[in-house]
Amino acid sequence: MAAEAGADRPIRIALLSYKGNPFCGGQGVYVRHLSRELVALGHRVEVLGAQPYPELDPGVGLHKVPSLDLYRQPDPFRTPGRKEYRDWIDVLEVATMWTGGFPEPLTFSLRARRELAARRHEFDVVHDNQTLGYGLLGLDGGRLGLPLVTTIHHPITVDRRLELAAAERRSRRYAVRRWYGFTRMQGRVARRLPTVLTVSGSSRREIVEDFAVPAERVSVVPIGADTRVFRPDPATPRVPGRIITTSSADAPLKGLVFLVEALAKLRTERPGTHLVVVGNRPESGPVRDALERFGLGGAVEFVKGVSDAELATLVRGAQVACVPSLYEGFCLPAAEAMAAGTPLVATTGGAIPEVTGPDGETCLAVPPGDAGALAEALGRLLDDEPLRERLAAAAMERVLARFTWEHTARATVAHYRAAIAAGRRSGRRRRP
Repeated sequence: MAAEAGADRPIRIALLSYKGNPFCGGQGVYVRHLSRELVALGHRVEVLGAQPYPELDPGVGLHKVPSLDLYRQPDPFRTPGRKEYRDWIDVLEVATMWTGGFPEPLTFSLRARRELAARRHEFDVVHDNQTLGYGLLGLDGGRLGLPLVTTIHHPITVDRRLELAAAERRSRRYAVRRWYGFTRMQGRVARRLPTVLTVSGSSRREIVEDFAVPAERVSVVPIGADTRVFRPDPATPRVPGRIITTSSADAPLKGLVFLVEALAKLRTERPGTHLVVVGNRPESGPVRDALERFGLGGAVEFVKGVSDAELATLVRGAQVACVPSLYEGFCLPAAEAMAAGTPLVATTGGAIPEVTGPDGETCLAVPPGDAGALAEALGRLLDDEPLRERLAAAAMERVLARFTWEHTARATVAHYRAAIAAGRRSGRRRRP
């Protein structure tokens, strides 16, 4: 990108996140680590976030933009009391939930726009983290004149397709279509955005195809592992026969059911093989049914709510890490396992090969949705210590060279400066 006057000037960044807690998924991880590295580079970052509020490092500001928190535990899909309603956006939020939709991307974008309108001279650029709500429209080219950069990790239309494919009953398919109704809004908004960042070439192709965003507007900025935490530690012993995965049992695209089936196959010849799943134990659904069918209740442990340091220790303590996903827009669990020095078996779903590299060099790769191939690759790694050591060393070198949060932050800043410069050239706004 071309250099500009004041290219080294600190940038005042408003980072939007409608669901920012790192335990809610990759969006929260992105907000925490990117904001920390941006501050380390000398920029000022204020996160505008809704519940569950993000966990942020020192130096990063948080401005709470509260929703009605309709999905909080232990009372999800709750009906608010009359005194909780503050304005028409709250009414819209509840009405959308009552009719089976997911309101948060739209309602958060409307609330965030209101906040930004009141404070438009306090920021140089707005960075939206996959909200893609109607409230974003006009921030860049309209009255507010705030340069806008948006990250789309992957189009949620991918999740929609996979959940529809897994839905056996007509009523379930109707509920999935209604819940994912917000993706139509996200596509309309994405097509009008000036600068779209995504985390992989695979996600870029999906954004262009599913959202019909012109390819020249979409740039790839890979994310990375926190290599301060995810790194080898010789003091952590490997537990024989242990496989670890980070996976949601409720999301079909994570492919956990295939890993459970692979574990059952492995245990016929290696009875000590067991699995640690970083995620919630399912109360119903295909994964729970598979655990019962194969009698694996005692061979699979579910762990939730762990810190980054605790997760890194779990990853280092396993003989093998596994990513069984049908699709990933990037795949942080793969990058974290590679950084921690734990040998990896991963599918070729979505962008995973962009992270792991060629089969046999840094990991063993298998087709998504193939439990037999997963079992074969896992068994091969469990039985071959020299292979584990060779793959782990090459994987760690790949992550350090390509996939760290500092790399992500520096590349993102370049896009901020380009967006700010474009705004000045068009005369939309000048810094006061």
